[in-house]
Amino acid sequence: MPLTPSDDIDLIDVTTPFQGHFRVDRYRFRYRLYNGGWSRPTTREVFERGHAVGVLLYDPALDRIVMIEQVRLPALVGGGPVRLLEIAAGIIDPGESEEAVAHREVKEETGLDLTALEPICRFLASPGGTSESVSLFAGRVDARGAGGVFGADHDEDIKVIPLAYAEAMAALAAGRIVAASAIIALQWLTLNRERMLAKWG
Repeated sequence: MPLTPSDDIDLIDVTTPFQGHFRVDRYRFRYRLYNGGWSRPTTREVFERGHAVGVLLYDPALDRIVMIEQVRLPALVGGGPVRLLEIAAGIIDPGESEEAVAHREVKEETGLDLTALEPICRFLASPGGTSESVSLFAGRVDARGAGGVFGADHDEDIKVIPLAYAEAMAALAAGRIVAASAIIALQWLTLNRERMLAKWG
């Protein structure tokens, strides 16, 4: 993504030292100091993987949350578990709306259909190293019969895990849920559950 022009950044040059499944761009720039002057030239690498959508699946009739579990090698490299309990999510393709991504990824990863979407927030995944943003939604689903393994068509092995609201909150409190998008979404649901039960239930 091109750098947005800013009065606070003097861009010197940009190169791309790596291009694979993801991309790394190297920027040389100066930034405006709080005293009004300019910094010395600085070099930073930015990890580019696109922008994402995440959906917390909630069945208000059953008061049940549908999560997924899959292998995440970077989590293991970072000292975490190899399999993470997460929410459905995916990268936004060029020209695709966030809502379209939500419907596509939920169907591919869980086999469920969304019947309503509620925006939660948009956050920067790790602004010190990547440009990636994540747009979070809550999605209403019918969780009856939810389960199974999905994603084989995309070389993925995704297990669908339905949890009662209390079970999901217990997993969060126990530190079993470590993915940022899932933590943010579940905390949002804690604050907004009564409102969503009234709206969707």
